Amino acid sequence: QVQLVESGGGLAQAGESLRLSCVASGGSLSSHVMAWFRQSPGKEREFVAGIVRLSGRADYADSVKGRFTIARDNAKNTVTLQMNSLKHGDTGVYYCAARNGYSLPSVTEEYDYWGQGTQVTVAS
Repeated sequence: QVQLVESGGGLAQAGESLRLSCVASGGSLSSHVMAWFRQSPGKEREFVAGIVRLSGRADYADSVKGRFTIARDNAKNTVTLQMNSLKHGDTGVYYCAARNGYSLPSVTEEYDYWGQGTQVTVAS
C-alpha cells in the first residue's frame, strides 16, 4: 500500500512561487505514474500535472502550462511541483496521486493512491 504525504503549501502573493513535495512510502515511486490535482471550494478536483514512470514525459493542464513544472526523483521517492507566477486562481488544496500502469490520465478515477492534500492560497 503506497502512502503519499504532501508538503510545501502555504500563502503566497500573486506572482510569487511555491514548491510542493510529495514523499511516497510503502512502495517504490518508480513503479507508479505520478500526478498533482487540485480542488477549489465548490469545484471538482482537477488535474494539474502528471509525469510518467520511465521517460519522464510530463503533461500539464492548459491553465498552468509554462508556469508549473513537475519532476520526480525516484531515488528519493519524491515528486515535486514547482509553481511559478502564481495566480489567485491557483488557490486550492493540492493532492498528490499515484497510479499503477503506464499511461497518464487526467481523471481522478484512474488513480489508485492519494495524499491528504496541502493548502495553497494565493492572495491577489
